[in-house]
Amino acid sequence: MKIHEYQAKELFRNANIPVPAGEVAFSVDEACTTAENLGSYPVVIKAQIHAGGRGKGGGVKLANSREDVKNTASHILNMHLVTPQTGPEGKIVKKVLVEEGLKIARELYLSILPDRATATIVIMASQAGGMDIETVAAQSPEKIVRVSVNPLTGIQPYHCREVAFGLDLSPEVAKQFYPMLGNLYRLFVSRDCSLVEINPLVVTEKNAIVALDAKIDIDSNGLYRQKNLEELRDTDEEDPLEVEASRFNLNYINLSGNVGNMVNGAGLAMATMDIIKKAGADPANFLDVGGGANAEMVENGFRIILADKNVKAILINIFGGILRCDVLAEGVVQAAQKTGITVPVVIRMEGTNVEEGRRILAASGLNLVTAVDLKDAADKIAAIVKR
Repeated sequence: MKIHEYQAKELFRNANIPVPAGEVAFSVDEACTTAENLGSYPVVIKAQIHAGGRGKGGGVKLANSREDVKNTASHILNMHLVTPQTGPEGKIVKKVLVEEGLKIARELYLSILPDRATATIVIMASQAGGMDIETVAAQSPEKIVRVSVNPLTGIQPYHCREVAFGLDLSPEVAKQFYPMLGNLYRLFVSRDCSLVEINPLVVTEKNAIVALDAKIDIDSNGLYRQKNLEELRDTDEEDPLEVEASRFNLNYINLSGNVGNMVNGAGLAMATMDIIKKAGADPANFLDVGGGANAEMVENGFRIILADKNVKAILINIFGGILRCDVLAEGVVQAAQKTGITVPVVIRMEGTNVEEGRRILAASGLNLVTAVDLKDAADKIAAIVKR
């Protein structure tokens, strides 16, 4: 689950991580009031959307007076902001963060994320702050410091010293940095985060270290432990079909292709999408109905897939185990009766009660295409969408 910058900074404040003074504003008048309350100019007005690269798209501006704030906030609020991370469709800005301006001496990069390859938590830092870290990693990998932390023992003083040394911090700044990094690590763990990123982390002209930006992603699988964070979810920033799918406990991700997929199991779903691509077609979604799906979940999955106007055909790939093939078949028939499936459907089923499942589908009178294996299913679905 992604949250906004202003929400992430509130979590930072509660964790004793220094951030600029500021507040979120939902209107031009609120932006002007917040700027006046900050007490001095310039202030920074930042669009609040779930995407990076806002400055490049015109979503981050300095304002040097109340009139500047009014004009800038009027421009940014309700703008259609396009950044490298939003795609060409962009996002509508509905709120802005108004913050005090700081005199910056250095811009650094700092993040914490899990490394599944080593089963550690990795602290990444760079002196090339304020830039796209992907570009730095590709062009100047030597500029990135990586420090691995064993999650069983947690962060230690030597971890902090190693990162500070890599960032070439002065003793005065390093003294502030050590507790800040420890607090950031503890926030990452205690809040079930999958990413905490500060870009840039700045050193001001007065040698204060401040998180000028804040990005937090929370592992959705840990939200049952983070009930107070669920209210931070902004469904306006999410794909409507993905929001709808989450209501029915379906793991759905919208993609740009034209072949809808319904699969049970994340690994099988990934393999299915790979084989569809290899056959010359493009998947329109990732949809894992899970091992415990029932006929109602299958029906809702069909309805969500069909809501995507780009879908020209649907591939069902089920390996019956906990989700029996006959239950899947009943769900397909139920979905066809209630939603009216108007695109070709290719089905590949194997496993528990497969013969009963095939009997149910055959007796349904639906126009379905059966496949003997996954390769056959992918070839048939690709041939259908190509026609």
